Amino acid sequence: MDNTSKPPRPVALVTGSSRGIGAAIAQRLAADGHAVVVNYAGRRDDAERVVERIADAGGDAIALQADVADPGAVRRLFDATEARFGGIDVLVNNAGVMRLAPIADTDDDSFDRMVAINLKGSFNALREAMKRLRDGGRIVNLSTSVIGVKLETYGAYAATKAAVETLTAIASKELRGRSITVNAVAPGPTGTDLFLDGKSPELIERMAKMNPLERLGTPDDIASVVSFLASAQGSWINGQVVRANGGMV
Repeated sequence: MDNTSKPPRPVALVTGSSRGIGAAIAQRLAADGHAVVVNYAGRRDDAERVVERIADAGGDAIALQADVADPGAVRRLFDATEARFGGIDVLVNNAGVMRLAPIADTDDDSFDRMVAINLKGSFNALREAMKRLRDGGRIVNLSTSVIGVKLETYGAYAATKAAVETLTAIASKELRGRSITVNAVAPGPTGTDLFLDGKSPELIERMAKMNPLERLGTPDDIASVVSFLASAQGSWINGQVVRANGGMV
């Protein structure tokens, strides 16, 4: 009789993973063998459905609420993750909001909200992860390929993500000696509610044609890149931004 115990599953925390790209990442990491924390701010039912899908596929997941813009809430999120699973190996900083307008017409509320979630929220989780991830872990931040394309109306949104890319590079250096990699994934136009909301079919079609593969990305396309960076096969990629956009830029 073999009494050898199986090693514990690595543990992944995915912020903003109740739907869209975040949900696809959570499900892919669960399929890869991670125990997954599905974080949500307000969409509890959506998060629970992601957990159910993971469980139905034989995975292990839990939904935990936290507003990433609140540093105290992020600390409690990490506490709850460690209490449930014993530690954390992977952080995916996915939570984000996008409010589009020309820079001259961007109101203070929209600007402050994007800074609070996209930038401060990513910073809050990154800071906590740098203190608490187990050695050999992975941090993947979500950025945007708009930084390269520089589309009109995306000014404030792209600015928050450009700051995240800078944090990514510096964090990778500050974690020297712990075998923790820090990278960013920068999707192009991807068929999610966040992207599609408020856009005409003509605009969506035009943006789909911007890359030579002539289609929108899918959440699974992005999840595949995150999966690679979170895996042992991605261990030599560090401090980089992967522009997952079908060749748009």
